[in-house]
Amino acid sequence: MNREHTKEIRIGSRVIGGGHPIAIQSMTNTKTEDADATAAQIIALEKAGCDIVRCTVPTREAAEALEQIKKRIHIPLVADIHFNYQLAIAAIEHGADKIRINPGNIGGPEHIRDVVAAARMRNIPIRVGVNSGSLEQDVIRRHGGRVTAEGLVESALDKVRMIEDFDYDNLVISIKSSDVLMCIKAYELMSEQTAYPLHVGITEAGTVFSGNVKSAVGLGILLHEGIGDTIRVSLTGDPLEEVRSAKLILRSLGLRRGGIEVVSCPTCGRTEIDLITLANQVEQMVQDIPLDLKVAVMGCVVNGPGEAKEADFGIAGGRHEGLLIRHGEIIRKVPEDQLLGALREELLRVSSPDGLS
Repeated sequence: MNREHTKEIRIGSRVIGGGHPIAIQSMTNTKTEDADATAAQIIALEKAGCDIVRCTVPTREAAEALEQIKKRIHIPLVADIHFNYQLAIAAIEHGADKIRINPGNIGGPEHIRDVVAAARMRNIPIRVGVNSGSLEQDVIRRHGGRVTAEGLVESALDKVRMIEDFDYDNLVISIKSSDVLMCIKAYELMSEQTAYPLHVGITEAGTVFSGNVKSAVGLGILLHEGIGDTIRVSLTGDPLEEVRSAKLILRSLGLRRGGIEVVSCPTCGRTEIDLITLANQVEQMVQDIPLDLKVAVMGCVVNGPGEAKEADFGIAGGRHEGLLIRHGEIIRKVPEDQLLGALREELLRVSSPDGLS
């Protein structure tokens, strides 16, 4: 697994690389200058399972706000910088645990040198980020006049060398594209050419629906290949959805445990209850229950008990009623409008100190 051989990098209280658990990241969409709103959103992200959070720093006021935000949150804070090297330095001075820059767009070597000096003083890692949408024209020309995976890797490694030239190797690399196959190939090539930990994601993936599909495909393939030390699911939507999706991708690959996994059948003509609504209600209901188990929501009593055997708990619907199932055994029959409450009651009983886990 490639991630076992990447360099260990400390980001605040977290360590990525070297086989450490894959960290979930997200990014705030508040105005960073508004410390109250930004801190509140980060706390919500923490509760959802976010491990590292990034904030944009487009102004001096935003950089200064990081100091207040840091006092209220409990996960590492990354400052996202574009164009202005002075904001990178200011973000470091005001408590950023890592900075994300593209060394190619913050000025000449002297600006990179100053940023590296500030990072070195506080031992702050730098994430070198390259996106397909901002690939340099000379790189594009060298690769047939189009954006390619090879060009992305060339550009990223060139930026890494800019920082290494100042004798600094506290680095993380990201190379992102909205083209899933290009992104996969770029990370595969990069993983063969560097030992730096990789931040993996499909950039500008899209809405919650389309972005989740593209991210699940791209991240799923890379993570299964052992590529990626920290991930972000980039969605046009609530950042909380990014964290929930990332957790599910990791759990589906066996790379993270914890939290209730909900499985449900696709419905058919035998379904006698409102299974679609019930399954969505169950998925929302279990989010605050600290158990590591599987819950099945099945649409009929014909196959439901059998299909739910691999789950710890299950619901099998019937006409205006349903069965509550535990480890394949029927516990009791419950009216349809009481199924959700009965399941929650059983899960809470198990999660109590005297319950059976």
